[in-house]
Amino acid sequence: MSMKALLFDFDGTLLNTNDLIIQTFMYVLEERFPGQYSPKDCMDFIGPSLIETFEQITPDEVEVMIEKYRQWNQENHDALVTEYDGVVDTLEKLKMQGIRLAIVSTKRRDTIAKGLELMGASHLFEFVVGLDDVKKVKPDPEPVLLAIEKLGVEKEEVMMIGDNYHDIEAGKNAGVKTAGVAWSIKGEEFLRTFNPDYILQHMSDLLTIVEES
Repeated sequence: MSMKALLFDFDGTLLNTNDLIIQTFMYVLEERFPGQYSPKDCMDFIGPSLIETFEQITPDEVEVMIEKYRQWNQENHDALVTEYDGVVDTLEKLKMQGIRLAIVSTKRRDTIAKGLELMGASHLFEFVVGLDDVKKVKPDPEPVLLAIEKLGVEKEEVMMIGDNYHDIEAGKNAGVKTAGVAWSIKGEEFLRTFNPDYILQHMSDLLTIVEES
């Protein structure tokens, strides 16, 4: 069965928000726990939802910390994000070929919309499944299954693409094909341990995968 739809994680997959995320965590954690966290520590917080992360770090102040995080993140967003090579160009080619594109992320839809607008890619995606659309986030299959339902396609025709194990596990749990991106801050070898069906060295690899499926 041929590939008809591609589901993408957003952060670290379509847009390089790693520096933004790390610096935002450093800002809020340095204020709350001076000198206790390093940028390397903050790498562990890339992927899980903010609720999961702050429930572990500051269980009594989850909402306050999330609000501080979001405020600083929004204010510094455009200055700290960068684009990955070939992402928008590849998405445009896939769209022209009739491949259906959607985003499945643990971020809120408004933050994703900001990033997409900056990339000039808002028009390429049919919809976004964000934090506000589901009860359970990746690696639970709920967000992926919701996207499949919205698309009205068969699982065999879908692939989930991301930079973290949450994406690969969510795809596997939902019964779809999976791909990890080699430009993940976690590293290609780390992603390989979760056995995705594909590893993308460059976004344009998707054109070949879709053609051969």
